Amino acid sequence: MSIPDNDIKRSEEITQNYLTFLEKHVAQVVSGEVTDFLEINQIANKLFISHKHLTDTVQRETGNHPCHFYDLKIIEQAKRMLTETDLPVAEIARILTYDPSNFSKFFKKFVRETPGNFRKQIKI
Repeated sequence: MSIPDNDIKRSEEITQNYLTFLEKHVAQVVSGEVTDFLEINQIANKLFISHKHLTDTVQRETGNHPCHFYDLKIIEQAKRMLTETDLPVAEIARILTYDPSNFSKFFKKFVRETPGNFRKQIKI
C-alpha cells in the first residue's frame, strides 16, 4: 500500500511545524516569557493535532520520538549558555527549569560529560 503524496507532504509539514515550535518555545522559556516547558500533548494541542498523531508522524518522518528533539533543543540551548555566558551551572539549570543535580544527569546523558566539564573543555 503506498502513501498518497499529499499525506507525505502533510507529515513533513507537521514535523517541521513541531521543530519550529520547539525552537521558539525553548527560546521563550530561556527569556522568561514562559515559565515552564510544555508537555508533548500540550504542544500537539497548540499545533491543532492529537498527541498520538504528532508522535506517530514525527516518529515516522524522523525515526525518533518527539521527546528526542525536545531534549536535543534543550541540550543545544544549555551548550550555548555554557559557552557564551559565565552563568553558574545551577543558574542555567534553573533557567531551563531543572533542579541542578537532575540537569547535570540530563546533560551528561546526552553529552557524556557534566556541564562543568563541558564548559572547562570549551574554555581550554
